[in-house]
Order: sequence, then C-alpha cells, then structure tokens
Amino acid sequence: MGDRGKTEEGADFETAIAECGFGLFNVFILFSAVPCLAAMVFSASALSYVMPSAECDLNLTLVQKGMLNAVTYGGMILSAVPWGFMADTFGRRPVLISGGWLDGIFILCAALSQDTLQLMIFKFFDGLIICGPFAVVVSYLAEFHGKKHRPYIMLFVGLAVSMGSMMLPFLAYFLMPVSIYFKVGSLEFRTWHVFLAISAIPSLLSGFLHIFLPESPKFLMAQGNYNKALKSLQRIYQINKRKSRDSYPVKHLSDVVPDRSEVLEQKSRASSLKERFQKTKEKFLEGTRQIKPMFRKPYLSISIQVYCLHFCQITCVNSVRLWLPQIFATMHVMEAQGFNDTSMCAVVEHNNLAMTLNQEEKKMECDLRHSPDSYLDNITVSGIGLLGFILIFPLLRIRLVAHHILKVFLFFCTFLVGGLYFCTDTLVTMLVSAIYLTLMGICATTIISMSVVIFPTLMRTMVLMLIMTFGRLGSLSGNIVLPIFMQISCMAPFLWLCSLMAAAFFFSLFLKVDDQQPLV
Repeated sequence: MGDRGKTEEGADFETAIAECGFGLFNVFILFSAVPCLAAMVFSASALSYVMPSAECDLNLTLVQKGMLNAVTYGGMILSAVPWGFMADTFGRRPVLISGGWLDGIFILCAALSQDTLQLMIFKFFDGLIICGPFAVVVSYLAEFHGKKHRPYIMLFVGLAVSMGSMMLPFLAYFLMPVSIYFKVGSLEFRTWHVFLAISAIPSLLSGFLHIFLPESPKFLMAQGNYNKALKSLQRIYQINKRKSRDSYPVKHLSDVVPDRSEVLEQKSRASSLKERFQKTKEKFLEGTRQIKPMFRKPYLSISIQVYCLHFCQITCVNSVRLWLPQIFATMHVMEAQGFNDTSMCAVVEHNNLAMTLNQEEKKMECDLRHSPDSYLDNITVSGIGLLGFILIFPLLRIRLVAHHILKVFLFFCTFLVGGLYFCTDTLVTMLVSAIYLTLMGICATTIISMSVVIFPTLMRTMVLMLIMTFGRLGSLSGNIVLPIFMQISCMAPFLWLCSLMAAAFFFSLFLKVDDQQPLV
C-alpha cells in the first residue's frame, strides 16, 4: 500500500518505468532497434565486402582501399557533435526517423556510383547521417527500461550488432559470387552495386518503424515536460499490461527538473516564423547549457579516460575487421594459385605485388576473388562473435564479472592481435581473428553500457557521440595508416596494433562503474 501511495503522490523515473513492466511494447522497441544497429554495421563494413570485387572495376590501389574503408568514419566524426546536440535538445525520436530515411537515400546514391570519387562522397554522407541514429538508439533503449533490465538491454545492443555483422557476410556469400551486369542509359551496374543497394534496407526500415514509437519518457522528464512523459508511460503500461491507461498507478512524476509542461505546451503551439525562430534559438541556448557539465568535475576526467580507451580499442578492432574480407579473399587466391605459404606476411607481400600486375593478370586474380569460400570464413568469424555474446550474456549479471571483464579481455586481446603475425594458414587466422573480434566486441559494448549510467540524461547522447567519435577517429586513422605500415614491413602493423592494445588495457585499469545504479 505504501508503494502504491508513493506512486500516486509523485514517482521518479525508475519507479514509474518499473510500474510499466516488461512486455509487448519492449519487444517491439527492441525489434525496431535491430535494423538501426544493423544499419551501422552495414554502413561501416559494406565496402570491405565490396572491395575484392570493386577493386578490379575501379582499379583501386592499396591506399585507396584504406581510404574507402575510412571515409565513412570521416563523416561520422564530423556529424557526431551536431547529432548529439540535436538528440539531447530536440529529442530521440526525430533523429531516429529522419536519420534512418536520409541514410537509406545516401546508401542508394552510393549504389549508383560509377567511379571511386562518387563512391567516396556518398559513403562519406552515409557516415555523416548514420552516426546520429546509432548513438541515439542506445540512449533510447536505456531510457525505456528500468535498472532491472538495463544491463541486458545494453548487451542486446552488442548482440544486435553481432547479428548485423553476420548478416553482411551471408548476403555477400549468396550475392557476390553471382555475375550481374546491366546498363541503364550510360550507367553500368555490377554485382557490388546491387549489394550496396540492398544494404540500404536496414536504414530505411529503422526510419519507418520508429514512426510508431513515442518519445523517450526520461528525456521528456529531463526537459520538465511531465505531462507528455506521463502519457508516454501510460501508453507503455497499456500495451505491456493490456489494461486501460487510467489504471496506471503513477499519477504524478517527480524529478530534479521543475515541471514546465504548460510552458512547453504553449511554445509547441507557436505558429509564426518569428516564434519558431525564437523557439529554436531558445532550444540552442538550452542545449549549450546542458553540455557545460561535460567540462567540469566529476565528468571531465572519467570521460577523457573513456575517450582514450575507446580510441585505442576501436582503432585495433577496425584495423583487423575491415581488412579481413580482403585478407581471406587473398588467401583463397593464393591457395588456388598453388602457394604453400599463406601466412600474414605472405598475404601482405602478395597484395603489394598485385599492384604491379598487368591487366590480364589482374583480371585472372579478380575472377578468383569471387570464391564463396572466402565469404564463408567471414560468416564463421561473425558466427563465433554471435555465439560469444550469447554465452557472455548471463555472466554479466554477476557483479565480479561485470567489474573485471573489460580489463581481462583487453589483456588477452593484446596477445591475440600480436598472435595474428604468427598465423600460417586460413584456418588459424580465422580462429584467432574470430576470438579477438568477439572479445573486443564485448569490450566495446561494456564501455557503452558503462557510459549510459555514468552520465546524466541531458548529456548522455552527446557523451555517447563523443565516445563513438573517438572510436571512429581511430577507425579513420587506422585504415589510413595500416596500408602505409603494410608497405614498410610485415611486422610494423602488428607492433603498432599491440602498442595500442596495451594502452587500452592501461586505461581500463582506472574505470570502475556500477551498471545497477539508477539513471540520472
């Protein structure tokens, strides 16, 4: 009776969301998040599967391949702060809807590209747009679930990303070996163009599904819009409990932010151009006030640690992950040509020599690159990653595991990435890289999960954007620098990756976060 009385007086967010339970609404919001999370993987990784085929049509050099892998991340870096500002000022839902549709359009434009420059430009815009929905959907999911389910929700993000990583090589396995060629006017289209066009589906689907979902109640409460937040919570309660909205036990909401519902409702009725401009100006000034705490204690020092850690680990992850399709394709070409040595050093040397082949020799090599076997290796790597998330899922509920998993995995990964140098055949390379990418994927999800509970609502998406920006900065620099190291020597890229992994492990030693604490 005491709890019920408290909810009728005025409940905080954690109490209010707990009353909604977990049901059909939560299933639908998770289902809607999957295309958005998969879209991020598709945007970042699609070109790495296209490269073994497209390099022949576009005559790509080793450096151009690195640039194509990196250009999407360049767009993500530039748009991170604007997207974060918009999401923390105007809301999560508008970003998810508009971002999904816009990203799908730019991917379709990339699928129409006829040369390297066009492909780079549209993939840059793809990165510019997809950055927003991906970071926002993490905050959005966290803000629709209570602390009982939140750790599982954050792991679900990693699981969905792993599913996206597995869908992409499956698509490549069935589509890329098929010879497709047709012309529309002066435009020529091949298999890889069709592959890119299909990769736009998750973005378009994400934009469509989020039309049917409400704004985050936690975001609305943080803005002082309690009336709208209560309506959002009542809707969740109605769908989950299959009861009327009026039976929702919480009648009033309370938070540290004063109730501004009436003021906000009056502002939303502004119709003239001058009033709308004034409203946007106020939103902008309000947003700048909200991010000021990022540059003061206690958030400044911990955010710098997280930024540096994420930079180092994502540089290493994407330096390996985005080049794996190219590595496996080269290994299978070498096996088909009768090479006995398919070690990493032999692969690097073969790719360097491939640049000097004449047109006829290049065509023969390109034909061999369409082997389905090379895509099977990528499917296996992604499958092991998915299995790893499923196995680790229940273990993260154990406090001791949750507190130390980041440090332990980063320590082991330092040796795993160095171990790739000693891999001598396709099978060993596949297993070592699969274990490495699985452990690193869990580490990346753990950092995002930590960040969600560390930072308050009105700066949460901005901080997540900045964390991901540092990771993407690592991906960008990694994919530009890696081809240069490959041309210097075989050992150089591995020494570089091991050094970054050691730095990531060092930063992880200072991070301590309780993922059971309530959202602020």
